[in-house]
Amino acid sequence: MTNIANILTLSRIAAIPLIAALLFFDQPWLRWIAFILYAVACITDFFDGYIARRMDQVSALGRFLDPIADKLVVAAILMSMTAHGQISGWVVLPALIILCREILVSGLREYLAELKVRLPVSMLAKWKTTMQMVAVGFLIVGDVMPGWPVQLVGEGLMWLAAALTLVTGYDYFRVGIKHMAEDDRADAKK
Repeated sequence: MTNIANILTLSRIAAIPLIAALLFFDQPWLRWIAFILYAVACITDFFDGYIARRMDQVSALGRFLDPIADKLVVAAILMSMTAHGQISGWVVLPALIILCREILVSGLREYLAELKVRLPVSMLAKWKTTMQMVAVGFLIVGDVMPGWPVQLVGEGLMWLAAALTLVTGYDYFRVGIKHMAEDDRADAKK
């Protein structure tokens, strides 16, 4: 638990309440602090995996926490921005798509783990995570830059992230359903 990779992952999780709390204030400088903390959290997402592999620190805890940390960061911030009204109207829809997919895929992974089936992260899913993180970054800054369409760009990126979310969710469920059918056939033979 005390290796560098796990500490980075845990720090990402620990930053969530602070980032989320800062989003409830309308002062631009607090938004920038939230953005900086968020950007650091996103950067740790890359480095925790890189360090774990490079320094031979891959652990069961890290494999468990890393994908959960990503989902917690995105979900908590999307919820906070929705509660504060920064995400509203139709833009709530891509946020819901993202949240629902993350919960469904996590449940699928849990089910497949019982079957001893690993569901590796696809390259498209990595792009999806990156797109979500970039979109959320734009939304955190939002309208604190007068004259710049930062909020609009963030909203557009949310729709793109939701589209990638649907595609990767479909890919995972296609694989998962195949294993579920095999499990049903094995149960029927018993």
